[in-house]
Amino acid sequence: MKKYTKYYTLFALLMLLCLVADIIFGSVSIPFGDIIENIFLHGTSDSISAGDEYVRDILFSFRIPKAVTALLAGIGLSLCGLQMQTLFKNPLADPYILGVSASSGLGVAVFVMGGTLLGLDMGHPLFQIFGIAGAAMAGAFLLMMLIISLSHKLKNNLSLLIFGVMVGSVASAIINLLQYFTSASSLKMYVIWTMGSFAGLSPLQLWLLAGMVVVGVAMSVCNIKDLNALLLGEQYAAALGINIRGVKIRILVATTLLAGSVTAFCGPIGFIGIAVPHITRFIFRDANHKVLLPATALVGGTMMLFADLLTNIPASGNVIPINTVTALLGIPVILVIILKNRV
Repeated sequence: MKKYTKYYTLFALLMLLCLVADIIFGSVSIPFGDIIENIFLHGTSDSISAGDEYVRDILFSFRIPKAVTALLAGIGLSLCGLQMQTLFKNPLADPYILGVSASSGLGVAVFVMGGTLLGLDMGHPLFQIFGIAGAAMAGAFLLMMLIISLSHKLKNNLSLLIFGVMVGSVASAIINLLQYFTSASSLKMYVIWTMGSFAGLSPLQLWLLAGMVVVGVAMSVCNIKDLNALLLGEQYAAALGINIRGVKIRILVATTLLAGSVTAFCGPIGFIGIAVPHITRFIFRDANHKVLLPATALVGGTMMLFADLLTNIPASGNVIPINTVTALLGIPVILVIILKNRV
């Protein structure tokens, strides 16, 4: 581990630099001096000008929560992708391979479009705070419970993959049906959610996301030994006395918690979960998850913060959907993986 200290230090500094840059630079131009002054004098001045109030509102209500959300999402999706690729021995496995994205999307579609069809008041404060995120989490965890209940019948990983594809197909069909009958406003709300965004989280939502990601990361750390055993094959792991079904369930719970929470609060964000583990393996040149897990978290957080920084259109007040940027960053990595492994 000591030989990787310089890499850990480098990426920790890069992550901190990207976090600071993501707060300083945005779609609205604010002088650097005003940012520093308002951050360090926040809540200490008795007389606050209208300009200071405007800057503080942007920093503490938008930019800082947005940057923290991006950091949590990058760590969560990257660790999820690493575990999925190890579990399924598939270099193209991603956090949503088991249909987590599809089931979350179905939950959101049922809430947004189904609620409109039923005449529910979608502007209710409770719906605004927990509605979409709660529906997405419900969809993800219902899928997880279904997979766990069927795990004794799904004997191998191929069966799990096929099950995930089937879930995605069924969810897409139901979503298309809801889209056909819903109103234009509800359809727009759903489409915007699918584009992904780190903005708009309330303090309570951010704390909930942080709590679930921390729990998911802790569970992932507990999975390190099992992940290393799976690298040698399930038969070898079973010969060591490891309960393969129990290992799969623990990994699925951790990855569903990470991917489900990020999807619920930020929308389905693609490519980071596939690309980051491969970038980390290339840099660290080690298959040991004791090395890869913290390294993947650092690289994932850094890359997502960098992607969030690129979404800002300077001096325009507008931002590009995060999925557009992550696709541009992740697709080249995936093409290299395909050409290298001929998958």
